[in-house]
Amino acid sequence: MMLFLDEEQVRKHLRMADLIPAMEKALIDFSTGKVTQPVRQVIPVDPPGGFYGMMPALTPGGLGQKIVTFYPPNAEKGLPTHMATILLNDPQTGAPLAVMDGRLITEMRTAAVSAAATKLLAPKDAKILAILGSGVQARSHAEALQLVRQFEEIRVWSPNKSHAEQFAKEIGAKTMSAEDAVRGAAVIVTATSSTTPVLHGAWLKSGCHVNAVGACRPDWRELDDDVMRNVIFVDSREAAMKESGDVILSGAKIHAELGEALAGKIDNPERIGAGGRYCRRAFGLSSGNGDLVDVAQPQFADASTIQGFFSPTRILAGSSPIRFRSAVNRGSEWRGRNIGRATIPSSEPECSL
Repeated sequence: MMLFLDEEQVRKHLRMADLIPAMEKALIDFSTGKVTQPVRQVIPVDPPGGFYGMMPALTPGGLGQKIVTFYPPNAEKGLPTHMATILLNDPQTGAPLAVMDGRLITEMRTAAVSAAATKLLAPKDAKILAILGSGVQARSHAEALQLVRQFEEIRVWSPNKSHAEQFAKEIGAKTMSAEDAVRGAAVIVTATSSTTPVLHGAWLKSGCHVNAVGACRPDWRELDDDVMRNVIFVDSREAAMKESGDVILSGAKIHAELGEALAGKIDNPERIGAGGRYCRRAFGLSSGNGDLVDVAQPQFADASTIQGFFSPTRILAGSSPIRFRSAVNRGSEWRGRNIGRATIPSSEPECSL
């Protein structure tokens, strides 16, 4: 019997602390050739101005596909801008095993990959986190990044001031201009649906790390050319060169895939150019860098019972975030505090397919 998991069942069993190491392994598997994952196919749906993405993948432990929709106009209707469904198949027979609601999985998976990048590339004594955006990805990143770094201050900017104030109140952050939020911050997240840059290189301090997870189309930008002159990591070179407006339009040189760095295939990031900044350019699940779509495989005793949480059948399929960092600060690892995830859909459109 095929299993169906709705969003509440996914929420019950999927934990961010478990998802981060699962995504680290998935990135390594992808970059070491253990995963078959074509660049996602995206069909524009216009009108009303939406996108329909298809992302199949085969991993050592699983076979599946994610179907995701990105409809920015939904924000005005009080509906989620992203909705998704994940189908899991038996790789030995092709038989369907499970259908899972993918909205929350997408939200959490994207932030978990950013946390893996931040754990590897950000200064270990990072104290200030800046988040540009106030939607579900901003919230999920606020939770995930605090599991790998212990921030003393969180700053928030959003093009919608009331959304920024609500988000900041939820997580105990401060609202300010984008420039003021970024200046002096050790870790920066851009999680917007902007088509023009919201982050400027002139604002970045030496040693900072940027997780850019919006701008998922080849003609959209979140980062200006100065930002893109730093050390650039992507989840998938192939996807970045097809989907990332930040990479394509800036002509930036990609230093490495994040999975290569996690696998130790490149020099220790702390030895890359003193004063250089590290940036990971991420893309959502349906566009084309190597963002992981974790098609997580549930463990179940029979067709109707779930045991434990999702086991790591992480299927990569997505667009590719950009991560980068500037000079390296050394310090001790600390335990981050965990904040609750907002359960209400945000009216702030974001691009994280």
